Amino acid sequence: MNKVMLLYPPGKAYQRSEDRAQCNIEDSAVASTHACNDIGYAASVLIEKGYSVFLKDYQTELATKNQVKDDIEAFLPDLIFISTTNATIYEDLDFINWIKSFHDCLFVIKGAIFYNPKKSLLETLDLSNVACMVGGEIEFIMGPLTDYLLRGIGNIDQIPGIIYNNGKDFISTKFDCWSKNLDELPFPARQLMNNALYTRPDTGEPMATISVGKGCPSQCIYCLTPIISGKNVRLRSVQNVFAEIEECYYKYGIKNFFFKADTFTIDNEWASELCDKIINSPLCGKIEFTANSRTKPLSFELLQKMKAAGCFMIAVGFESGSEKTMKLIKKGATIEDSIRAASLIKKAGIPMLGFFMVGFPWETKEDIRQTEKFILKLNPDFIEIHIAMPYYGTELYQYCVEYNTLSDLAWGNDYYAPNTIGTSSVSLDEVIKIKKRMQLRFYLRPIYILKTLKKCITSFTVFKNYMQHAIKLLKKNLF
Repeated sequence: MNKVMLLYPPGKAYQRSEDRAQCNIEDSAVASTHACNDIGYAASVLIEKGYSVFLKDYQTELATKNQVKDDIEAFLPDLIFISTTNATIYEDLDFINWIKSFHDCLFVIKGAIFYNPKKSLLETLDLSNVACMVGGEIEFIMGPLTDYLLRGIGNIDQIPGIIYNNGKDFISTKFDCWSKNLDELPFPARQLMNNALYTRPDTGEPMATISVGKGCPSQCIYCLTPIISGKNVRLRSVQNVFAEIEECYYKYGIKNFFFKADTFTIDNEWASELCDKIINSPLCGKIEFTANSRTKPLSFELLQKMKAAGCFMIAVGFESGSEKTMKLIKKGATIEDSIRAASLIKKAGIPMLGFFMVGFPWETKEDIRQTEKFILKLNPDFIEIHIAMPYYGTELYQYCVEYNTLSDLAWGNDYYAPNTIGTSSVSLDEVIKIKKRMQLRFYLRPIYILKTLKKCITSFTVFKNYMQHAIKLLKKNLF
């Protein structure tokens, strides 16, 4: 039986399964590690095809390279699959070369950076030991790709969304095509995951990630989603999503969920139907979930249903308090839309996480100040401030070229230390200082501290977790 090993390498924690954002967990103010669903989906597909599969999230396990070596020498895989990010690609390729020094097998690496890049960019990477790079949807690619590589079945040129090594050159297959029927996929192989690693930030309880849909019709210039997932929204059926919720609850004892979608609320009818399914089921009152949303479309009726179905947090991309910036980033929403959305969420009684961005190439200190004032005006329950990160392939990347604000290659950075020199008028060091000040000003307000302490006064676990996040926030922003 052919053996396949799927892993996240040891090292700094990133959301390796979140191709559009690839969040840096350690430098984030509020983020927690999400489940390794990308390799989880790949594992379940391969198990159905009769492969022997080993799966491990070494980065979240805080494992060492020696532990990886011991597992490889015990399992002896024929193929090793690694999930990478924009920020970790160089370290991950070094990791592959290190494995190759003591174990000979095929290597496949997956990440958004391999979504149809120019060959000139590929040539900046040491891909000498990589058989194939996956930039498309791994859930649909891993089965036929592994069949070809290990069993000689099929035609590799017919597998979309990959770049393969033919011995002389890297050949790209067809990109810009996506599978429509998400229901045909098996659920992620949670029997192979250490589900206790992925927890809800406040209670510390296990939290499963359920991918409910892909694609977004919006035109935000900084986002990879329309590039790697397409502009057409593809949603799983409500019945299929609920079946996965039931499996998590009854088989694995998981009662907290992150409903992962590029925008959970974009299809009001579908989201409402899912909430109704939960409300009218025996699981109502037993499970809770978090999801993300745009500021529009967003209705109070849907928010009420989300609350009734168990929504404990909603994350919203407000982005900026500058109308100029909102127009240039093509957010498709105004400052007034943000104010309205925040008001509706508060009225529905759902805690709110607000995402904001500073450091776009055209921004001045005054533009950033407008965002700072706007954050205080909206007053979410939690905030995360990112520095504009020009991912290769996005319109923002081209803006940075035009403004001459790129500082390095397209890869090896994240939105806490982006590959820019800052804006056209504010240095990166100054943008970072301003961002830190903004976060401290928000979180250290006496009224905010008292409000937060009141939330956790009845639970020592919640209090402890809040304190851990507070200490992390102070360390990252003061020192």
